[in-house]
Amino acid sequence: MQLTALAKSRYTTKAYDATRKIPQETIETLLDQLRHSPSSVNSQPWHFIVASDDQGKARVAKGAEGGFVYNESKILNASHVIVLCTRTEMPEAHLQAVLAQEERDGRFANDEAKAGQDKSRRGYVNMHKFDQKDVQHWMEKQTYLALGTLLLGAASLGVDATPMEGFDFKKLDEELGLRDKGFTSLVIVSLGYRSEGDFNAKLPKSRLPAESVFTFL
Repeated sequence: MQLTALAKSRYTTKAYDATRKIPQETIETLLDQLRHSPSSVNSQPWHFIVASDDQGKARVAKGAEGGFVYNESKILNASHVIVLCTRTEMPEAHLQAVLAQEERDGRFANDEAKAGQDKSRRGYVNMHKFDQKDVQHWMEKQTYLALGTLLLGAASLGVDATPMEGFDFKKLDEELGLRDKGFTSLVIVSLGYRSEGDFNAKLPKSRLPAESVFTFL
């Protein structure tokens, strides 16, 4: 299916069929797509937590207690749930790990090219850390690029998805021990197959008209 058709047909699923599981091969393909998401200067400031059984989904659902209980069933009834997490800082160890992986993958013709890539990436990190002072927000934006990859990737594989910001970040971070590991939760994505009771599946898609969102120079 063409990308435009996928964008028009996918939607945010509101209710899942708890009896249907995503095949393992499909999940592996989707996770591979997610891992290859783009990010500014290949910074990859993310980590993805995948829950596929009842116990794992119940732990993620702890973030949907209280005022966010309306999202609990979307987590518990889904086949799989992914928590997209963002780094709380850009540590030296991560910068070194990314650079070393690029070298293993054959991206540098020589030491000069390697040094140039390292300098460029550090330049952006330092700009956001010291000058613009928005390094956390900058890293979150990269994680949202991964979210876009995940949503369209799911649609391409015939998998329904629900992105959710409606959860208690602090409670979920604590449940998963994220902050001790240098991460914080950003968005939860449920994956699976819609149930017959999903009202949103029957509604037409709505977007503002092209003339109101495009300006041609």
